[in-house]
Parts: sequence; structure tokens; C-alpha cells
Amino acid sequence: MAAVRRPVVIGSIGELLVEFVCTQKDGRNLVAAPYVGPFPSGAPGIFIDQAARVAAAFGGRAVFAGAVGDDAFGRVVLDRLVADGVDPGLIRVVPGVPTGSAFVSYNSDGSRDFVFNIAHSAASRLPALEEIEAGFLAAGISVLHISGSMLGDPAMRTVGLALCERLCSEGVAISIDPNIRAELISDAGYIEALQRIMAMATYVLPSDADAEVLYPGQAFADWSGRLLSGAARVVVLKRGDQGCVGRDAGGTVALPAHLVTVVDPTGAGDCFCATLVTLLAAGEPLPDALERANAAGALAVQKLGPMEGNASLAEIDGVKG
Repeated sequence: MAAVRRPVVIGSIGELLVEFVCTQKDGRNLVAAPYVGPFPSGAPGIFIDQAARVAAAFGGRAVFAGAVGDDAFGRVVLDRLVADGVDPGLIRVVPGVPTGSAFVSYNSDGSRDFVFNIAHSAASRLPALEEIEAGFLAAGISVLHISGSMLGDPAMRTVGLALCERLCSEGVAISIDPNIRAELISDAGYIEALQRIMAMATYVLPSDADAEVLYPGQAFADWSGRLLSGAARVVVLKRGDQGCVGRDAGGTVALPAHLVTVVDPTGAGDCFCATLVTLLAAGEPLPDALERANAAGALAVQKLGPMEGNASLAEIDGVKG
């Protein structure tokens, strides 16, 4: 029987960027080489774009709070989000400051090197906390998703943490992808804020790399169990080409990765999280939501550009299983 999903409103907040991808490997952004872009990007932006695509299939919506510069790169980001159904009412256009950017260079061992421009760009100039809170509540937000990448900037961190606390007290579910990026950790407050948000989150969605930082040497069964004994209802470990494993009160579900040719892995985790959280919030059981999220991640890695592989629910259902 087909799943009966309720309409949901998914919200997120954080950095909006354009991304440039180096076309040669192993340069680590240190040598002259061709780059392609601008691609619309920013982990929270990738998430909300995918959430909008999925939620649209059953009458849901997606809203976002962030900022871009009043320049061509800002238009690249805004045009994509609006075209895919994201409500831009809380996205500021900041004059006189450039849109945030990221440059990524891939290495032969699969690792990536990033150069970010967030703190000195429009990306960090979010609307005021009270404006964001009022806008999200007026939209009827069901879930607020936080990408840990936004917590590296002290100003965004302060707004993000306070927003989580306020919305959680209003009954809004919190979703957190730790998304730890060494390049974005500017001070010790990053991990503290991340842990505080994780403690109140309904959905906790780390990657293997995140888990090694947060729970070094610990088994998934152990640390996921501790989270589920607190506020969390669902814990999922994203494992890249090893698939994923999720756990809730009903048990544990593990899925292998789809066998696909990886063109660009950046953004696949955000796409995975958006698909999963949107479907879980809509009432889909974890096994079904996890299967679709796994398929969404597989689609995402097959396109160059962090948001280019985002997909509709119909496209996801064409490859899942």
C-alpha cells in the first residue's frame, strides 16, 4: 500500500554560497587549474532545495533563512531555490557585500580540500533572530534542520542555537547533521553548540567522519542508544559508499550503497538528509524513508555540482530498491 503522507513545512537556516569545482585532482587549491561554476551551494541551501522538491509531492513546503549578496552569484542561488519551490521570504539580499563562495579540489584518495568565504561575505549576515523565529512560526514549520557547517561562524552559531532553543520550546522538531568541516571550526564554541543542538534534536544524522570526531572508537549501537534515550527519535549514520544505518524505537535498518559512478560527492549527504527528514516528518516509517534517502544520495553523486543531483520524489522512486 502506498504511504499516506501529511503535508509538512521544512525549514532551514545558514550559509548560501556559490561553489567552484576544480577540474584537476590533487592540487589542493594550491596550483593554477581550471575551475567550473558557479554552482548554487551551501549545505543548508542544498538541504532546503531537496526538501522543497520532496515535500512538493504531497502538498508540503520549504522555507529558508539566509542571505546572499546583491550580485550575479546571489541571483544564481536565489533563482535555483525559488525555481525549486523554496519560500525566499526570509532570504536577505545584502548590498555592498559579495555572495559567499566555496572552492573545492578533489584528491585521488577521495578526500576534498575546501576554501570558504563565509565570514566576510553576505552568507553570515542572517536576518535578526526574532524575524526568523516569527517567520518560521507563521509558516507553520514542522522541522528546523541545522547543518553543522553554519556553526563555524560565531554570529551564525549564536542565531542558530538560540533559534533551535526557541522553536524546540514551541514544539518544532529539530534535525541536525553535524557536517563537521575542519576548515570552518574557528573556536571551541563550535563543538559545544553542536552538542547542545544534538541533545535537543529529534533527528540526528552524522556521517562516518562526524562520528569519529564525536564518538571516537565507539560502536553505532552504543552512541545511538544514548541519543535515543534522550530527545532523539531517529538516529542515522551516513556511510558514503558503505551505505547507511538507521535506528529508531522499532529497531535498526542497514542499507548498502547503490552501485553508481561517482562524479561529485559534495552535497550528497545534504540531499540524503533532506529526503529522509521530510519523509519522516510526513509520517513515513524509517525503513521506507531511509530507502528513499539512500536512493536520493545515489542520484546526487552522479552530477557535477553540489545541488545538480537533487531529485524529485518521482525520480527517487524510479531508482530505489
